[in-house]
Amino acid sequence: MNPVTAVTAFLAVFPAELPDKTMFATVVMTARFGRPRLVWFGATLAFAVQVAIAVAIGSVLSLLPDRPVRLAVAALFATGAVILWRDDGDEEGDATTSAARSFPAWRVVGTVFGVVFLAEWGDLTQLATASLAASTGDPLAVYIGSLAALSAVAAIAAIAGQALLRVLPERVLRRVAAGIFAVLALVALVEAIRG
Repeated sequence: MNPVTAVTAFLAVFPAELPDKTMFATVVMTARFGRPRLVWFGATLAFAVQVAIAVAIGSVLSLLPDRPVRLAVAALFATGAVILWRDDGDEEGDATTSAARSFPAWRVVGTVFGVVFLAEWGDLTQLATASLAASTGDPLAVYIGSLAALSAVAAIAAIAGQALLRVLPERVLRRVAAGIFAVLALVALVEAIRG
């Protein structure tokens, strides 16, 4: 394994993922569940699988059907928007009594995994990882560098989501999160239609 290749992969993926929809979804899910470590873990698991797929199939990844994947992402974000908008929790907005906080760990991790896995499918960072793996001939280094970058962005997003809970009432965060998910659903739908 060439460490320069791993650093190159990190530097290629990290800035591309920062403004990405997956980062925003991770912030929202952290605010929703109030369990940043579990959200980070679920996101990192999804990234680990996505990076493995990208490295394994290299440049062939771009041949996968884009439209059905984007439609699935749009539906997932739209469902999340509806759930967030309708889930008022308790009337006082006490973050410690929210039903989402009582979800078992496996449910939080599984939900985050599903959202992130679908949202990342065919994403720019996955395609960049596939291209790097195909061009460098060092799939392990590309895997390590890309996964480190994506996991770091998920950690930043989880910390940001937790910080938001300290300054905004949970009810307001749920409404904002529902709006963000609705916008992400619309963006994914537009991309699917254009695609």
